[in-house]
Amino acid sequence: MSLSRLSVFSNQITNTKFTRFFSTMSVEHYDYFVIGGGSGGISSARRAASYGKKVGCAEFKRLGGTCVNVGCVPKKVMWYAANMAEQLHHAKHFGMDIGSMPAFDWPKFKAQRDAYVQRLNGIYGNNLKGSNVAHYNAFARFKNSNTLELVAEDNSITEVTADHILIATGGRSTKLNIEGDSLPGVIDSDGFFALEKQPKKVAVIGAGYIAVELAGVFNGLGTETHLFVRGECALRKFDDILKWGVHNEYTKTGVKIHTHAKPKQISLDGGDAADGKDWYVPKTIELHDGRKEGGFDIVLVAVGREPLIEGLKLDAAGVKLTQTWHIEADALQNTSVKGVYALGDVCGKVELTPMAIAAGRRLADRLFGGPQFATARADYEFVPTVVFSHPTLGTMGYTEEEAKTKFGSENIKIYKTSFAQMYYATFDVAAENKPKTSMKLVCVGPEEKIVGLHVIGMGADEMMQGFAVAVKMGATKADFDSCVAIHPTASEEFVTFAPWGLSGKK
Repeated sequence: MSLSRLSVFSNQITNTKFTRFFSTMSVEHYDYFVIGGGSGGISSARRAASYGKKVGCAEFKRLGGTCVNVGCVPKKVMWYAANMAEQLHHAKHFGMDIGSMPAFDWPKFKAQRDAYVQRLNGIYGNNLKGSNVAHYNAFARFKNSNTLELVAEDNSITEVTADHILIATGGRSTKLNIEGDSLPGVIDSDGFFALEKQPKKVAVIGAGYIAVELAGVFNGLGTETHLFVRGECALRKFDDILKWGVHNEYTKTGVKIHTHAKPKQISLDGGDAADGKDWYVPKTIELHDGRKEGGFDIVLVAVGREPLIEGLKLDAAGVKLTQTWHIEADALQNTSVKGVYALGDVCGKVELTPMAIAAGRRLADRLFGGPQFATARADYEFVPTVVFSHPTLGTMGYTEEEAKTKFGSENIKIYKTSFAQMYYATFDVAAENKPKTSMKLVCVGPEEKIVGLHVIGMGADEMMQGFAVAVKMGATKADFDSCVAIHPTASEEFVTFAPWGLSGKK
């Protein structure tokens, strides 16, 4: 099903009364039924099936959810392309003359990326089949707390019942809700992956990780990139070394960052688009303070995400929502209705794919895994994450500011460093212009337990996972010191902070 057909189908589900096609067959009953075929929902369904339970899953879009189709996976593929472009620029510093910079073929690479995603869709389908999970290519909505109506594309309806129902429908991009936010070429992150050609000039509106990542991709591939943020910098909730590290590196590499920028309206530079379908008609952004910037082929809006609950008829089941329209769920993924559960972006808590996967599996363990899993649940504390900016950054636990607020400044010890990696040793540029790697440990108490770990720089994404295990296990500064450094690497700086080997000693 194409994206346009999906959009039409979704609107039909929400706004149209369907003709019911009755069958003489009895209503199918499941032990466990999952609404949503994203990573969290599928992981939970397959784990439940591994316990011998009868499991069904409804997903009317492509399997894999946001992450696989218009999120983490294709984003990382684009990051690789931008990273390769950066390395080609660096070749001359390693004695290699590659002549002029090779042109990037956006349409060709898009086709390769889309083919990869399509293969993943097939793998997800095969995994469901191999796990004996019944997959319905339909939109699911509640009839009551244990009955679902599955609406197929031909408007036929199949009813199923289940002892346990999981809602894992994910989220969608939030609109700006200003004049011109629906003009051709004003897109969200989903639209980024639909671009058929590379824009020459792009505006990215937003200060979160999605905005930062896509701005980095555009800039790395040679598009004139403008980033509009409401505050003084992007990633404002991140630790200082991260948010200002991104700000400084992006500024050095050519991203034009517009701070304290609150968009008022978006307009077409050349009047009306001929047919309303040309995304690349130049556009102007006007801010509330009167500033204007024009000539944007594409305006990408990434100002946040909201839960995807439209059409689910949650009221028919009695499922309660929070003030932000997320589904209310406790630490065990229970909603306000017995036998109905929710996890992932639809709950608005730690909106990361691996978090949803862990929550989905632990929920299935608790429901079907026997007494040893009676209290099983995902742990939402100290969750590591990476932003695929340029350079990448990794973060886990408390920022320095958060730790001082929670534990008291007098109980906090900070270890930090900033340096140019050996990769840049042969670069014939001033030291202050070489990209910097910055690291920080946030420690608390006389034992100097590590409650925050932050890094930005080349390789931050790959070094983060290993250190995250140590922090999750309750590592102290002394534990880090006790690990012999691997030299020469950037990550060795985490285990050699001065004073080395003296933590907890006078």
